[in-house]
Amino acid sequence: MGTGTLHSDAADGADERRREQRGWYFYDWACSVYSTSVLTVFLGPYLTSVAESAADADGYVHPLGIPVRAGSFFAYSVSLSVIVAVLVMPLVGAVADRSGRKKPLLAAAAYTGAAATTGMFFLDGHRYLLGGLLLVVANAAQSVAMMLYNSYLPQIAPPEERDAVSSRGWAFGYAAGSLVLVADLVLYTGHDSFGLSESAAVRVCLASAGLWWGAFALVPLRRLRDRRAPAREAALPGFRQLAATVRDMRRRPLTLAFLLAYLVYNDGIQTVISQASVYGSEELDLGQSTLIVAVLLVQILAVAGALALGRLARRYGAKRTILGSLVAWTVTLAAGYFLPSGAPVWFFVLAAGIGLVLGGSQALSRSLFSHLVPPGKEAEYFSAYELSDRGMSWLGPLLFGLTYQLTGSYRDAISLVAFFVIGFVLLARVSVRRAIGDAGNPVPERI
Repeated sequence: MGTGTLHSDAADGADERRREQRGWYFYDWACSVYSTSVLTVFLGPYLTSVAESAADADGYVHPLGIPVRAGSFFAYSVSLSVIVAVLVMPLVGAVADRSGRKKPLLAAAAYTGAAATTGMFFLDGHRYLLGGLLLVVANAAQSVAMMLYNSYLPQIAPPEERDAVSSRGWAFGYAAGSLVLVADLVLYTGHDSFGLSESAAVRVCLASAGLWWGAFALVPLRRLRDRRAPAREAALPGFRQLAATVRDMRRRPLTLAFLLAYLVYNDGIQTVISQASVYGSEELDLGQSTLIVAVLLVQILAVAGALALGRLARRYGAKRTILGSLVAWTVTLAAGYFLPSGAPVWFFVLAAGIGLVLGGSQALSRSLFSHLVPPGKEAEYFSAYELSDRGMSWLGPLLFGLTYQLTGSYRDAISLVAFFVIGFVLLARVSVRRAIGDAGNPVPERI
């Protein structure tokens, strides 16, 4: 075989890899609108208002006969959705490992979530239980889809490209979130001129996120390709597969130590994402338009932040950059405790601080973990990673809801800074270079 043929094959392989990478970015573009418009901006305050309209004279609703303060219903629903996701993900991960056919499973999860989100158009009146059910389905489906999506990263990007590819994926997602939020802001603030009530405008914004998710999910489903699963991966039921993966990880204790650190600090991140709008509307008395502008600011700065932290990682290493972002998270949330009510300017300052570190801390965690995965075990290890992502993410919302249930105030829930402090300490103790070597991977010059 001639040298020219080898170069041609290499070029063709690089072109195919870049094509897959571009398709992979588009799943972030598709699904991040759900996280932004639905989970972060509209659904928390709106579902809370629906629950409050259905509440008794003491401010309680009674799902399945259980007394729940209406202001806690959204947080509890988020917590339940995470528990459902944790139960489902090992089963789906085992099927993906056995068959090597991740793409049909990704399609099923994505379109289940998109359909549930579109169904939120019918959330009106006293239908808080319908809202809770749709939230649980959509959020759990999103978690399963992200597990499958993340597991493509080691297959489509060599080690030296992963920080950049992961960061670009997050940047694509935040760019889509910004674009749709601008449209949402126009629709919501001008709802009268569109012939819509305020409630109808919110429901259109919720449903449109589901339609966007379903439409743009077609791009990665066309471009990503499945790899045949090795024969050794055939066969364990979901939780036996998870147990086998954990046993394998026990031979790599530093990989497990990283997952523990990530589990803790990511719970703080996920709680901020899902509960910030409730804090702004209920505790700080800020209007929906102010919240949309604040989240739009987060989205715009998160694009720049994800790319900037990616560049910092190339210079200082991913671990140091993540640790720096956790310090920034701690300072920003601690400041949030002292925000005065009815002062949108200070809420915007807080949003700017969150935006600058939000995308980068998540993108770099994903790419750093990809170096700790033994070759040939990408799917099962990323299943465990997504379980770490979601596995304790029920605790933050649960504590947030319990704090309000017990104190009647959301401000005390800012104690969530503890998640970032503990996560920092745990991550600082992990020898990343040794962990990469233990996994059998080459150690990058900067990590």
